Amino acid sequence: MNQRRDVPPTLQTGNGMRPRSPSEALEPQRAPQRPRNIKVRRESRVLNGLVRVFSGILTIGVVTMFVIGGGALILNHVYERPGPLDVTRTVVIQKGDGRIAIADNLEREGVITSRWGFVANHLLRNYFGRGKPLELKAGEYEFKKAASMRHVLETISEGKSVLYKVTVPEGLTSQQIVERLKADETLTGDIAAVPAEGSLLPDTYRVSKGMARQELLERMQAEQKRFLDGIWEKRKAGLPITSPEQAIILASIVEKETGRPDERDRVAAVFINRLNKKMRLQSDPTIIYGIVGGQGPLGRSITRADIDAKTLYNTYRVGGLPPGPICNPGRAAIEATLNPASTTDLYFVADGTGGHTFSDTLSEHNSAVQTWRQVEKDQKSDDAAEPVQVKVDVKNAAKPDGGVKPAETKGDTAKASETPAKPADAKKGEMRAAVREAPPAAAPAPASDAIPSPPAEGSAAVAPAAAATAVSTIPLPVRKPKK
Repeated sequence: MNQRRDVPPTLQTGNGMRPRSPSEALEPQRAPQRPRNIKVRRESRVLNGLVRVFSGILTIGVVTMFVIGGGALILNHVYERPGPLDVTRTVVIQKGDGRIAIADNLEREGVITSRWGFVANHLLRNYFGRGKPLELKAGEYEFKKAASMRHVLETISEGKSVLYKVTVPEGLTSQQIVERLKADETLTGDIAAVPAEGSLLPDTYRVSKGMARQELLERMQAEQKRFLDGIWEKRKAGLPITSPEQAIILASIVEKETGRPDERDRVAAVFINRLNKKMRLQSDPTIIYGIVGGQGPLGRSITRADIDAKTLYNTYRVGGLPPGPICNPGRAAIEATLNPASTTDLYFVADGTGGHTFSDTLSEHNSAVQTWRQVEKDQKSDDAAEPVQVKVDVKNAAKPDGGVKPAETKGDTAKASETPAKPADAKKGEMRAAVREAPPAAAPAPASDAIPSPPAEGSAAVAPAAAATAVSTIPLPVRKPKK
C-alpha cells in the first residue's frame, strides 16, 4: 500500500504544484491580485516632500555636529596647549579696546599664536559658560613663559594686572592730593572736582596702570568712610565731639601739630581738655589754612596781623572747632583723636629733641618754654661758630667799598639780637613758641611785624612798645607776668 507523503509548504508553488527543482523553489512567485472593492491609496507628494526635507535637515545636523565637535576639539587644544612666549613679557591693554583689538595686540606681542582662536574661545566660553561672562579689562599684565591661552584669558578677565604703588602722605589738603595724582603718570583721566577737605584717607594704594584718577579719589573717600564708621563706635566716652565730622576736624589739627606717633594721643588730649574747659584751641595751622585755604604752606612767618585777622579758621579768634578740616588726617591721627590719652595737660612746647614737653599749669609751661629758649640759643651759637664761605664778586672787587653793599631793608630794621622767624608750617611737629624774652630795661623797643606772644584769654592786649618777638611755635596761649 502506497502511503501519500505531504509536500512541505515551503516547497509548494503558488498553484499548489511541487517545484521541479530547488532553483525553481527559490524563484519569486507572482504576487496575488488585489482584492476587489478595495480603494488604492496614491502616494502624497506633500508628505514625500516633507520626508525628504526632514531627512536633509537631519543629515545636515549630523554633519554640523561632527564639524562643531571637531572644531571644539581643535579650539580646546589651542586653548590648553602652552603658548609661544619664550620669556616673561608685559603687555598693556588700553581702556576701550574690544576683543579683536586685544587679540591683535596679544598676537603682535607673541603672547598667543592665533587671534581668531582667542576670539573664538572668548565667545564660546561666554556663550556656553556658567556664571558671569568673561569681561576683558584694561591694565598692564605680566604673562609668564609659555603661558597658555587659558591663562592669558583668565588673567585679563579677572583683572590680575601689574600693581603700582601710589602713596598719599598724611596731612595734605585735598587740593594738594589732587595735584599729586595729576603728576602721577601711572594714572589717567581728569578729575571732575577737588573733593571736600578731610574726606580722603591718606595711605599707600596699589593701582593698575591706566587707572582713572577720579576712580582712585572715590576709592580714597570710600576707605575713609569705612574706617571712620568702624572706629567711631569704639570712641572714648565723654568726648566733646558729637559727630564723625567733628572728629575729622580735630584730627586734622592733631595731624598738623605733631608728626611723632608716640605723642599724637597726648596732643589730642591737650585739645580735648581745652574744649572741655571752653578754652580756645589757638592752633597756628588753623591760621595758615584760613589765609591760604587748601593751597598748602604759607611760605612765610605768621605775623601779629595774621593772628588778629578774624577768619572762620583762626582758632585764636574763634572759639571751639573751626568750620571744617584743615587737611586730610591719617588713621593714627583719627584714632588718637577718638581715644586720647588720659591727662590733664593744657600746654605743650618743643623740648629740643624732636618731642614736646607737656604741662597742665601755666607756671610749668613757662618753665618749659624757658628751657626751649635756651636750647634755641645754644643752637644759634653753634650755628654762628661754623665758618661761613663768602662768595666774592670779582667785578666789584676793585670798588672802594669792596663790592659789598649793605642789605636794603624796608621799614624798621630788626636788631641782630632778635631771633629770626621760622615759618610756622615749615616742618610738621615743630611747635610754635608763644613766649617772648623780656628785653633789657634800657633797650628801646623797636617796632616789628614778628609775632608777639598771643595774650591769654581775658588778658590785656600787647602794648605797642613791647619788645621784638620770635615766631610763635606753639599754638597755646601764655600769659605775660603781671607787673
